[in-house]
Amino acid sequence: MILEIKIPSPGESVTEVEIANWLVNDGDYVEKDQEIAEIESDKATLPLLAEESGTISIKVETGTAIEVGSVACTIDTEGKPAAGKGGGKKKATSKEKARDNGSAAVAGSSAQQKETSKIPDGRDEQKVKDGDKADDVSSPNEAEDLQGNIKVSPLARKLMEKEGMSVNDVLTALKRISKEDVALAATIRDKTDDFRISAPEAGISRNRSSERQRMSMLRRKLSERLVDVKNKTAMLTTFNEVDMSQIIEIRKKNQTAFTQKHGVKLGFMSFFAKAVTEALKAYPNVNSYIDNEDIVTPGYCDISIAVQTEKGLMVPVIRNVEAMTLAGIEKAILEIAEKARKNRISIDDMTGGTFTITNGGVFGSLLSTPILNPPQSGILGMHNITERPVVVNGKVEIRPMMYIALSYDHRIIDGRESVGFLVKVKELLESPTGMLFGGDDPVKALLNL
Repeated sequence: MILEIKIPSPGESVTEVEIANWLVNDGDYVEKDQEIAEIESDKATLPLLAEESGTISIKVETGTAIEVGSVACTIDTEGKPAAGKGGGKKKATSKEKARDNGSAAVAGSSAQQKETSKIPDGRDEQKVKDGDKADDVSSPNEAEDLQGNIKVSPLARKLMEKEGMSVNDVLTALKRISKEDVALAATIRDKTDDFRISAPEAGISRNRSSERQRMSMLRRKLSERLVDVKNKTAMLTTFNEVDMSQIIEIRKKNQTAFTQKHGVKLGFMSFFAKAVTEALKAYPNVNSYIDNEDIVTPGYCDISIAVQTEKGLMVPVIRNVEAMTLAGIEKAILEIAEKARKNRISIDDMTGGTFTITNGGVFGSLLSTPILNPPQSGILGMHNITERPVVVNGKVEIRPMMYIALSYDHRIIDGRESVGFLVKVKELLESPTGMLFGGDDPVKALLNL
């Protein structure tokens, strides 16, 4: 029986997707529930599964847009696996093929080299290795490559073998000859009798090739949203800095016990998420968004965490963070990170956030102006922790400091609220015990002040 495999709907508003990658070859035998392709919408990437076992016939090429409900492939349920073979395997990429071909070519060249232990001028190979390391200049002593009469110096050949490349791989990487290459070759020819490249000239990179690839649906949608944010919001950014000493000390003293009890490490993000939820209670407009002519203020804090993936930036949501412990937040972050690595973040995972946190510090960013995640009105940017001299009680001390940035929509958040919110976050991070008392100072909470 021929079974049609149709594109499932990723969400109510999605009518078209793109085949991001086929995980099997046309004609392969696949097992029931095996992932056979990755389909990508403008919001998420999800797998396409085989509904039954059988032989697959692919109907849509990789990178092709296809409507939801259309047939992507068929499965012949009467098909049988080839003898000694299981289900379909992922197609070899062009890079893998080139590497395999290059390895085979180099292996052939190496075998030819081993037939003689002497270089043409009588020097043995060891002396060439020891004496010519600083001079990779072409000379009459070069071995002639079997492919195309291209001369390759001994050290160049050794490097090619190490990299698993053939002469054709090197030539292919150059793509084409530019006018600059011709001009350089003419200059060398005029300076030398035998048209050889000297060592300094050989070290010059002359590759001026370029590569073009189509943007994925996810990145195209992301581009549109970023432009919309710049054009349709009154976005401003305010900055502050946080002394991370206490949080670092808490993590240092309690990391082992925390990990043993909760099965997850204690990171910085959970502190920031918890501090943000307390600050949002004090400044609810930062947790709001505009809906036509209304301002909607949720009574909960669904925090979006920006995650960089191979497919682009995704912002999955952790629900009701205001009611979670630090351990609960860390477990939720670990779960969404695992989904991101596997490209299994769904549309539901990214829908409904009220505020976003992004951490450019993991990439080394010292300071930035994060861009809003619509329809949200606020986003907090974390940055790299660096030791800097600061004044503490009239004395200069070296402290681990982090710049933090709040980008906000000035249409509904006033300057006083944005600055007050960021100061509140700073105070909670510098005195984390305040998170236990609704964001208030522990002494004031004790005295009911």
